[in-house]
Amino acid sequence: MTQPVLICRPGARGDALASLLRSGGAEVEALDVMALEALPEDSATRSVWLNIDQYDKIVVISPFAAECLSEALDRYWPQLPVGIDYYSVGSATASILFDQLGVRVRIPPAASLKASAESERGENTSEALLTLASLKNVSHQRILLVAGEGGRTLLADTLAERGAMVTRLAVYRRVFSPPSAAMQARLRAGDYRALIVTSGELLEHLAKWCDQAALNQPLIVSSHRLATLAGTLGFSDLKVASGATPAALAATLERSCNPKGADVDQGTSLRASDR
Repeated sequence: MTQPVLICRPGARGDALASLLRSGGAEVEALDVMALEALPEDSATRSVWLNIDQYDKIVVISPFAAECLSEALDRYWPQLPVGIDYYSVGSATASILFDQLGVRVRIPPAASLKASAESERGENTSEALLTLASLKNVSHQRILLVAGEGGRTLLADTLAERGAMVTRLAVYRRVFSPPSAAMQARLRAGDYRALIVTSGELLEHLAKWCDQAALNQPLIVSSHRLATLAGTLGFSDLKVASGATPAALAATLERSCNPKGADVDQGTSLRASDR
């Protein structure tokens, strides 16, 4: 029996990843350990939406944040205010903003909305976004970060250090749950072909059920930052994809977890001794 690839990306993005992996012949099982929930709108959030035209730039951290932003602007601004520059960490988020709001979105230099699986390079990260020239000199600019609860503070901290007046607005929360009994057994036994994780919080959550057998199995992550975290958690067979898109993750699975393609992986393969 073919061992499955385990994924833990929630919602439509998880469905897209699973579909692409299956089209390449992989067996896929979803861990279903995290859900995304929109936060109730309070007076502070409503005030931000009503005064959105006061911001020079809006940075959207994730696809679900983009959906929450799009829904709010559709309710409060039948005609979008002009003069705002939009940014996102990844192309999936940018695509949602373009499709739902019709706005052009600036993304890290290496990313491309029309990139194919063969041409995608680089990492969709906060670090990459901060290299954009238009985010270098932001003194006295008002910048809104639309994100989920928790998460990294690098963008907010760096933009504030560069002189911006930054507002970070949390529009959703991540709700974690234990893996099913069957999935816990798979993790204990390392009974899977590879595990794909694109979130540090998810990785730390899943590590609670990963015994040594799982720690020795291939782990595909979407950035070198996540690979570093995985190493501290005890994972030893790390594969770093060229980004968090389904195409980049699928390419790394195919080329680094397949004996025939191990030498031509688009991403990077690291053992514990290499870090």
